[in-house]
Amino acid sequence: MLGSLEVPNRVMLAPLAGIGNWFVRLQAKRYGAGMTVSEMVSSHAIHYGNEKTCIEMLRIDPREREPGPPALGGPVSIQLFGEDPAMMRSAAAHVARAGADAIDINMGCPVTKVRKTGAGAALLDDPDRAVEVARATVEGATEAGERPGGIGAGAIPVTVKLRSGVRSGETSGVDLAHRLVEEAGIAAIAFHPRSAAVQHKGAPDYDLVASLVRTLPAPVILTGGLSDAEEVRRAFRLTGAHAVMLARGALGNPWLFAELVLGREREPTPEEVLAELDWLIDRAVEHLGEARATRYLRKFYAWYLARLPLESRAARRMTEMLQTAPTLTEARKVLDAGSRAPSLAV
Repeated sequence: MLGSLEVPNRVMLAPLAGIGNWFVRLQAKRYGAGMTVSEMVSSHAIHYGNEKTCIEMLRIDPREREPGPPALGGPVSIQLFGEDPAMMRSAAAHVARAGADAIDINMGCPVTKVRKTGAGAALLDDPDRAVEVARATVEGATEAGERPGGIGAGAIPVTVKLRSGVRSGETSGVDLAHRLVEEAGIAAIAFHPRSAAVQHKGAPDYDLVASLVRTLPAPVILTGGLSDAEEVRRAFRLTGAHAVMLARGALGNPWLFAELVLGREREPTPEEVLAELDWLIDRAVEHLGEARATRYLRKFYAWYLARLPLESRAARRMTEMLQTAPTLTEARKVLDAGSRAPSLAV
């Protein structure tokens, strides 16, 4: 439970910057994710009515909530970032009225251009402002009233995604987590137990998460370093976290959700991988149109090709051809030719 919002299971899709749009979230739902979070969205852009932000990045498709095997019709959260409490209050009210089931605040992004604005992980070094930002976001969500277009009833819960600290060895995120819950009314903390300085390198500090779980009077959602089902289960046991949130480990691998939620026990076949990539291409065209989808999908191909039994030279060549394909028709020809390669024979 996130406040009054029920999540069908304990496996979620994390916010993925530049990636987590509606069809990536829908894909995770199709494989069993109980809840998904959008890519981070600028509170300033929402407040000032940026067209691309408000139309594309805030789009929640009805199919994301449609129950039916294997999807569970779970909630959709929109992640906001910003350092100005007034802007966050305004943006929270907007996304709540737009139909978000929950709102997440990014206080963990390690990217320099985000931190320079005072947002993301920079808020770990300014805990008073972080509490103000969180409190204003909760107020904005509350002002919008009960979930006007989403799931369930009651106030829209606000969560925060945090890292353990800004610099290696710091645990400022633990102290801030307590303040956010106790002083700002945050419903849950998504905790990445690595510092912003190391980004995605190094071993996550699961002992630190376990300590936070024992002392925080709100759910703790574990994220960071969860790349395969065995590691997810191990981390879940070690930390006692209430849920897990898959990020980079789910890129090109929606089957990871099925392993954890639906009991899937086998790797996807080459046919399944190529069919999923074909589904993704269709949804990208639906969202962006042919020309923009052609460019947008170039970052996706390598994640899926890595799951195919291709020799390294063939994989590199295929990736290069997909990265330079001028149209999706050409990209599909490359994939079709690759599907008939001897190394993909089953």
